[in-house]
Amino acid sequence: MEQRVPASARTRQRVEALLKDGTTGDLQAELIQLGVRRLVEEALAAEAREALGRGYYQRESERRAAGYRNGYRRGRMRTAAGAIEYAAPQVSDRAEPFRSRLRAQLNRRSGALEQLALEMYARGLSTRDIEAAFSDEEGNSLLSKSAVSELTERLWAAYEAFATRELSEYELLNCYFDGIAERLRPGLPHEAVLCAWGIDASGEKLLLGLSPGTKQETESCRAFLQDLRRRGLRDPLLTVTDGAPGLIRAVEEGLPRSLRQRCLAHRMRNLERKVA
Repeated sequence: MEQRVPASARTRQRVEALLKDGTTGDLQAELIQLGVRRLVEEALAAEAREALGRGYYQRESERRAAGYRNGYRRGRMRTAAGAIEYAAPQVSDRAEPFRSRLRAQLNRRSGALEQLALEMYARGLSTRDIEAAFSDEEGNSLLSKSAVSELTERLWAAYEAFATRELSEYELLNCYFDGIAERLRPGLPHEAVLCAWGIDASGEKLLLGLSPGTKQETESCRAFLQDLRRRGLRDPLLTVTDGAPGLIRAVEEGLPRSLRQRCLAHRMRNLERKVA
């Protein structure tokens, strides 16, 4: 039965499980790796659909002219986060052999795809983002406008599901809030992303929310906390923040029944700078 499920759908299910159930490993690294894999497999599937003129489950009317799917071929791309494996559709029995133009460009686009994987859950992706990520050396899109539009719509739905999902089912022991600097768009400066993640009683790390373009001042942090509360976030036993006054104030207001602790990693880095 698994063989009848597209590779991109199986990867999507793994991403959804990671966001819902968490991990005991490196949450950000796993999310980026799976995010890149999903982006690549979704784009390769769109390219194959265009070559065949039909979707994954649709029957062919002129098999000899259009060809047919013949399983998947494993591929691997090098990224800063390590090697990422993906499944590339194989197309057989065509009058002219099918060669993926997109696959030939993947290693050249690995950095942009890593940034896109994070942006996908921080703010959602636009058609311009997808076109830029899957383009050739001259900047020409390797996917048609209809394929880009379809892919953007599917990924935007994934972003909305993540950004609005219910949080009341989680009983967290610790909840961490921090502002991290990430380059969400190629060629542009790093920008602040306010993030929240928690740890439950079984030790699973859970990504709760991301808010890009915010600073660690009270109003931005307060709005971020209010959104998490609207989605059902309960007071954990302990919250952890850095020393930003705006973030501290917002967390103490928004989660009043929780104890709060200064992040020890931030404190140690501050001490090291002072004694260096």
